[in-house]
Amino acid sequence: MAEATCRRELELEIPAEEVEKAMERTAREFARVARVPGFRPGKAPVALIRRRFAADLKEEVLHSLVPEYIERAVGAQKLTPVTRPQVDRVDFADNGPLRFRATFEVLPEFDLADYKNLEIAIPALEVTGADVEKQLARLREEAAKFFPIEGRAVADGDYAVLKLIGTPVGGGDPVRADNVVCHVGAEETLAAFTENLRGAHAGDHRRFEARYPDDYPDPKLAGRVYNYAVEVLAIKERRLPELDDGFAKEVSDAATLAELRARIRQGLEAAREQRQQQLARERILEALAARHDFPVPEALVEHHMDARLERAVRSLVAQGIDPRAVNVDWRALRRRQRGRAVADVRAELLLDRIASAEGIEVTEEELEKEILALAERSGESATAVRARLTKQGALDTMKSRLRSDKVLEWLHRNARVQTTAERAE
Repeated sequence: MAEATCRRELELEIPAEEVEKAMERTAREFARVARVPGFRPGKAPVALIRRRFAADLKEEVLHSLVPEYIERAVGAQKLTPVTRPQVDRVDFADNGPLRFRATFEVLPEFDLADYKNLEIAIPALEVTGADVEKQLARLREEAAKFFPIEGRAVADGDYAVLKLIGTPVGGGDPVRADNVVCHVGAEETLAAFTENLRGAHAGDHRRFEARYPDDYPDPKLAGRVYNYAVEVLAIKERRLPELDDGFAKEVSDAATLAELRARIRQGLEAAREQRQQQLARERILEALAARHDFPVPEALVEHHMDARLERAVRSLVAQGIDPRAVNVDWRALRRRQRGRAVADVRAELLLDRIASAEGIEVTEEELEKEILALAERSGESATAVRARLTKQGALDTMKSRLRSDKVLEWLHRNARVQTTAERAE
């Protein structure tokens, strides 16, 4: 039966004779370099050194003997620590044994259940003509162009080109824009803008207050109230292009609309295959987890939680958002990552054990191929990428990820896969 925790405590005792030998040996080393009044360097009696430097000698003996005895005990019990042992309850009396407690976490011990005949079900994710038309409509939306409107006021559906200054109520930096486009009457447009711009003509000025909801996408504006001074520079309408061969040439290198549709279908089918592969991996990990119940080291869970939070922060920074300015309870967000982090650690441990059982390893050629691909994406040389990864200690992480990928591919090949009728979203 699996233990409820990966935490281990070892109550250890180093015999008095071993401690005495270490004290004597350390005292002689001190005596060679210690400066003691009345004695030339290296000539002070060992007995005097032991009295004068008693505390320092004990410290040195602790540092030399304790790790050695912990290592012996760990080896004897066939444990695999994943954290540095913490030592406390030290009892180091003169002329007696050295007693202490070592606390650490270990990799869990568990027996592998049958993993070669996993049964999983994944959706077929059929690509239909409607899916192709939906993608075609997206391309058409992206290719739409704006045309000026003259001789009438702003109406719902129009795009008002604005110059504006927004002053936050309660103080703060103002918002300024010299050429911003507002889709009047649109669902995503604040009601204050629609209500105050509807009926305006080019050249008109408007002043109004706008309150942003707490869940507004831009964290700099979310939950705040601004007083706006707005000038309407122009009124425009947005027109979709005709769905013909000319449109196909404009948005792609296809010669005809029929060819563009064929390419869209091909792309959707490739995406479907990729999604099915991802779903298969998820189902495999779920099936493995259902067959294995064992504790995971808390230190590894904490590491995964930190990594997930770090990815969230990096994503905000990449968008030009200061994470400190975002109205997010980061501690609560980190706590919510725990369930996924536990699952990730359990999956890693299972895949590692299966890799060892099946002799699945990453070759140097496979590692080099991954480095070359990373170099191509980053614009660096493969040598520079390898050097950077080595310096960051990330090369082993990459190798571990590639090994896990190989195990998942192996499990997929050996699994009994059933496809269910389900349309792609």
